Amino acid sequence: MQAYVTSDVGMTREINEDYFSVSYPGDEVQLFIIADGMGGYNGGEVASKIAVQSVRNYIISNYAETEKNRETLIELVKASVQYANMVVHDKASSTPEVQHMGTTIDVCLINQGKLYIAHVGDSRIYRIRKEYMRRLTKDHSYVQQLIDQGKITKEQSINHPDKNMLMKALGISSYVEPDTIVKGYLKDDIILMCTDGLTNMVSEEEIYKIIKENPTDASKPLVQQANDNGGRDNITAIIIR
Repeated sequence: MQAYVTSDVGMTREINEDYFSVSYPGDEVQLFIIADGMGGYNGGEVASKIAVQSVRNYIISNYAETEKNRETLIELVKASVQYANMVVHDKASSTPEVQHMGTTIDVCLINQGKLYIAHVGDSRIYRIRKEYMRRLTKDHSYVQQLIDQGKITKEQSINHPDKNMLMKALGISSYVEPDTIVKGYLKDDIILMCTDGLTNMVSEEEIYKIIKENPTDASKPLVQQANDNGGRDNITAIIIR
C-alpha cells in the first residue's frame, strides 16, 4: 500500500489551513487523516493541525491494545474524533484569538481488507473500484441538506451561494457525533481523500478521469487542475493505492 499526497494554498488564499497525516508501507498502523480548518486569524490552521495530531496520537496510543474486529476498530476511530473535538474545543475556549475556530475531519484506518472511516464536515472520501468511483462520505453542509429535502438538485448545488455553510464541524461545540462507515477494501481499489478545495473546483467526472490517467501519483495533477480552474481555496488530495 502506497500513499501520495499534495497540499497547496491555492490561487487566492494566503495561508494553507488544510492539514493531513499519512502512513507508509511498513508502518504498524495504516492511518490516513485529512482536515480543512476555518475561523479567525490563523484559527483554521491551528484547528486542523490540532485535530489531525490528536486523532493520530489517540489511535496510535490505543491501537496495540484494541481487538482487531469490526466493532472495536470503528469505535476506536469514532473515539479518536471525539477526543480531537474536545482538544480543539478546549483550545478555542481558552484562547481568545482562535475562539471561533473549527475544522472538518476525515479519518480512514485500513485493516485486513476494510476501511474504518469517521467523518465530520465536507471534506470527502471516495473509493475507485474498477470503472466506478463512489463517494463514501456525505457532506455535513446546508446545501446537502437542501438536496436531501428535495429543494434543490445536485446540479443547482454547484453554484449555490451557501455551499460553504457547514451544519457540523469539529471543535464548534463540546460534543460531536461523527458519521462512522465500514467498507471493503480490495487489492486494486484506489482511495481518494480530499478537501473541498478540490471538489468545488473539479467535477467528479474529471477527478475520476485524472486518477485513471495517472496510475501512481494522481494527487499532483488533481491539485494542479483545481488551481487551473481558479484555485479559490486550499487544496489537499491524498491517493491511497
